[in-house]
Amino acid sequence: METIVAIPSTAPGGLDAPLGAHFGHCDLYTLVALENDQIKNVNVIPNVPHVQGGCLAPVQYLAQQGTKKLVAGGMGLRPLMGFNQVGIEVYFGGECQTVGEAVQALLDGKLPQFSQEYTCGGGAH
Repeated sequence: METIVAIPSTAPGGLDAPLGAHFGHCDLYTLVALENDQIKNVNVIPNVPHVQGGCLAPVQYLAQQGTKKLVAGGMGLRPLMGFNQVGIEVYFGGECQTVGEAVQALLDGKLPQFSQEYTCGGGAH
């Protein structure tokens, strides 16, 4: 079964791209489709503006893309709760430098589940 993992990224995206520091303020998302612990497909999509729907707009956007997991270095509590409500598992990838490293760490079971201790206050970053 295919699982889509979204990873906030800096331009141009892809497996070699640096992770975006904060999920809602990243340049774009790299979507990695995994099947049987193998990378099946890599797709890059733009981020959506915070204007309409605030910090929950990217949550809904990623859910519409079929995302089941997200690896992030930072986010506020409100979007974390939003991801939980739409059934997207969120993992803390704070030590990973690139999208590829984050995917491998996720596959290796090395990323902790994102919890309130990793959240920031939100607002301007």
